Amino acid sequence: MSKTLIAYFSRADENYFGGAMRYVKTGNTEIVVNKMKEMIDADAFKIEMKDPYSPVYMTCIEEAKEDLKSNARPELVSMLGSIDEYDTIILAYPNYWGTYPMAVATFLDRFDFAGKKILPLCTNEGSGMGHSESDLMKATEGANVVNGLAITGSRADDSDSSVRKWLSSNGLI
Repeated sequence: MSKTLIAYFSRADENYFGGAMRYVKTGNTEIVVNKMKEMIDADAFKIEMKDPYSPVYMTCIEEAKEDLKSNARPELVSMLGSIDEYDTIILAYPNYWGTYPMAVATFLDRFDFAGKKILPLCTNEGSGMGHSESDLMKATEGANVVNGLAITGSRADDSDSSVRKWLSSNGLI
């Protein structure tokens, strides 16, 4: 039987929404992940940094930029023991400087993804998937990285239809 894992990184606090800053208690990526968990049978794992980025948006993006430049691997709060039981992995994250956050890279480095199907989902405010799909292909050698879904973060609450269609097109609904 095929099993699905939703592994995701999400950030609450001050976020950018179509030109303005706004404080949120639940990050946009997590909002979309919660919708997916209602639509499909999947386990979920939240990728959380032991030392999170600043709650101030402008400081956060500078910290994320420095991590990307230095190819950092931030320490995580916890890690799954294995992904062996999963055939499909939905990897959800915000677009940080054109790709996934480096905390996601920490997660990716831990496992062998050969033979796994990876569905990338990226929240953003206009930058789409960036180059995260090609970065994922390099980081998960032997995996089948399918076309991702880009969700505008400020529209995460209204993403049900897009998410359902994407999950269906990938055989999960």
